[in-house]
Amino acid sequence: MNDINLIEFGRVVRQLRKEKGLSQEAFADLAGVDRGYMGNIERGKSNITLSKVFQISAALQLEPAQIFHRMKSERDLGTE
Repeated sequence: MNDINLIEFGRVVRQLRKEKGLSQEAFADLAGVDRGYMGNIERGKSNITLSKVFQISAALQLEPAQIFHRMKSERDLGTE
C-alpha cells in the first residue's frame, strides 16, 4: 500500500512524537496501540481507523484537525 495520505500522516505523527521527546515504544503505550503497529502507522503502512486517529491525537495532546492541518501546511510548503 502506497497511499500518500497514509505516508504523510505517519511522517507527521513521527515528527510530533519526536518533538515531544517520546520513543516509539513509549508513545505507542500512551496511545494504547502495539509498538509494531505504531511503526507501521509512522511508515504509512497501515490504513488506520478513525478511532486510532483520535487515540494518537489524544496521546499527542492535539486535536485530530491539528495533525491534518500540519500535513496540509507541509504539503503546501513542499516540505513533504
